[in-house]
Amino acid sequence: MTATILILVTCVSAYPAEDRDLPKPEASRAAVAKALPLLLRSTGQYPESRDCFSCHHQAVPVLALVTAKGHGFVVPDGAIEDPVELTETDLRGAMDSYRKGNGQGGGVTRAGYALLTMEVGGKAAGELTDTVAGYLLQKDESRDHWRGSSDRPPSEASDFTATYLALRALAAYGKESQKDRIEARVSKARRWLEATAPKDTEDRVFRLMAMKAASSPEELIRKAADDLLATRRDDGGWSQLDGGSSDAYATGSALVALQWSGRLATDSPEYRGGLAFLIADQRADGSWFVVSRSKPFQPYFESGFPYGKDQFISMAATSWAVTALSLACSTN
Repeated sequence: MTATILILVTCVSAYPAEDRDLPKPEASRAAVAKALPLLLRSTGQYPESRDCFSCHHQAVPVLALVTAKGHGFVVPDGAIEDPVELTETDLRGAMDSYRKGNGQGGGVTRAGYALLTMEVGGKAAGELTDTVAGYLLQKDESRDHWRGSSDRPPSEASDFTATYLALRALAAYGKESQKDRIEARVSKARRWLEATAPKDTEDRVFRLMAMKAASSPEELIRKAADDLLATRRDDGGWSQLDGGSSDAYATGSALVALQWSGRLATDSPEYRGGLAFLIADQRADGSWFVVSRSKPFQPYFESGFPYGKDQFISMAATSWAVTALSLACSTN
């Protein structure tokens, strides 16, 4: 079973006079070009210290690199293939656990982000994806949605994130023989998504993308998008928590969700205002800095990305920023 979820809208170069202070395509392109060397270096260095999958060094960076490559940036094939291979190897080592319905640490969020990495990286369906998708299909089956596995904000603390990742994985890798079960789960999740209020930007972002993936009515998708857009701050960005400061993780993911859902074209003033925040917030080395809100639980190691204990959320933030900026660049 396949589904096309990414809808890419390219930017244009002619802007009305009132928008002249917003960034033009060349500024977005320059920001992506500035960030790519650091992303490439850190994704390459990560396996020197860890052989396990992570959303911050495989999933979101692969999404960023694939999007950038699709929009005309030079990305070596190995830079995408290597983290996808690491993801595949990590999943294969846990096949028995997935068959038994136990999965890995990180639960649905980890499994969903891993299959997103495989999907975006171009991996065809097979025994491995069948097994992990089967785990997601039966996980939380008595409930009307999928649950996050821990309280490690932002990416592992939201049931909306887990639900989107499960829906996307089943759309990409669900088996035809499971069609009825998948449709039943999608239907239950859709009702939950439409009835449940989000509490922060992570919730709003992934609720919007999940509603799109679950084929909610367009008027409800637009309402969810408007709810996310309404929390945009005066500086053009989004904050992870209402009332907080804008940052690249919240802003990049919000822009991507609004673009994928069809609510914002990349040449709209609102989208370009978000890009303006990202461009202004980018550091000299090409990165974006975000302070971690999660308590560390693994031994510390260096991944080739700056900011010490804040490097992992900053890596994810940089990847979301690169994805959002790349979407605003032409494919030429």
